[in-house]
Amino acid sequence: MSHKLFLLIATGMALMLIGSSARSQNLVTENYPPFTIVDPKTGAVTGSAIEIVAELMRRSEQKYTISVYPWSRALLMAQMKSGTCVFSTARTPMREKKFKWVGPLGSNNFVVFGRSGDKYRPANLDELRFKVIGTKENDASSEYLLSRGYIVDTVSSDADNPRKLMRGRFDYWATGESIGSEVIRQQSLTKDIVPIFSFDQLNMYLACNLNIEQSKVDRWNRLLIDMEKDGTSTAIRKKYLLKAG
Repeated sequence: MSHKLFLLIATGMALMLIGSSARSQNLVTENYPPFTIVDPKTGAVTGSAIEIVAELMRRSEQKYTISVYPWSRALLMAQMKSGTCVFSTARTPMREKKFKWVGPLGSNNFVVFGRSGDKYRPANLDELRFKVIGTKENDASSEYLLSRGYIVDTVSSDADNPRKLMRGRFDYWATGESIGSEVIRQQSLTKDIVPIFSFDQLNMYLACNLNIEQSKVDRWNRLLIDMEKDGTSTAIRKKYLLKAG
């Protein structure tokens, strides 16, 4: 190889590296209060995970974009599109090898909801073994139940589940406690649908495509540790818990 050709290749590689570091990071999410909250009127996006991720990107001097999609699409994008990350993603055994993980950003309590007028009150999932449970497609709650042999009825959005529960399309509804309570409130069903029991709690992460640079993932995880130590992440989560209350 000539010295001139070597210089051309070396210069090209350097430019590629510079471009890579300056490239905007593609982040995708869903409307999932209090982690991600989309204003239905303005489209503005806020939430505890949004603020934590934004601060993480600021500290790492990383340009980024955040786009909101239905959950199944967002999750698939992060699996298929190089460098894309999806949040807030429950870290489950089924998902472990599909992503590189940054977090946790927070935790999510999974709950079974039921009709307030029903006389029977199950105490745990064992008592629902032969019942139909409504869930959201590709949600951690549906993965949990399907992996254990429960009968589930899935939809693309949790917003559809309260009405289906009230119409008797299934017996119970399983989802995250916060999103379930918010959907019930928005649909004016707080007197009709109530939480019955919790069945799992999982940490929520930024789940990144396997092709993302490991050095970037490692740095983000170190910065998140710093944010926990200096109280930044805790303060953000507390603010949104107070709003929800």
